[in-house]
Amino acid sequence: MSVNASSETYLERVGIVDKSREAYQAAFDISTENMQPTHPIRLGLALNFSVFYYEILGSREQACELAKKAFDDAIAELDQLTEDSYKDSTLIMQLLRDNLTLWTSDNTEETEEGREN
Repeated sequence: MSVNASSETYLERVGIVDKSREAYQAAFDISTENMQPTHPIRLGLALNFSVFYYEILGSREQACELAKKAFDDAIAELDQLTEDSYKDSTLIMQLLRDNLTLWTSDNTEETEEGREN
């Protein structure tokens, strides 16, 4: 593979990632304007968008911030959950919480490793 080909591949990837982030952001904005914080689609989008921040963009801080806000907003309105969406919503909330626990423990481990070096 030539340098030009690898540069083009890298630039294509950057463009795709940026367009993906823009699409996630647009969908997330629409969901926050039109759906309750406990709505399974809104929660699922927050879950996926936070994983995108963490895995694709490498932004643990933004991933945690988004997941925590979605979780906290849903907890605040948990009493308004309908019976139909209760199971789906609480499952996604658990996944958000699991990711937050994992991501913050990763951060703690890296901080401790930095102190040891």
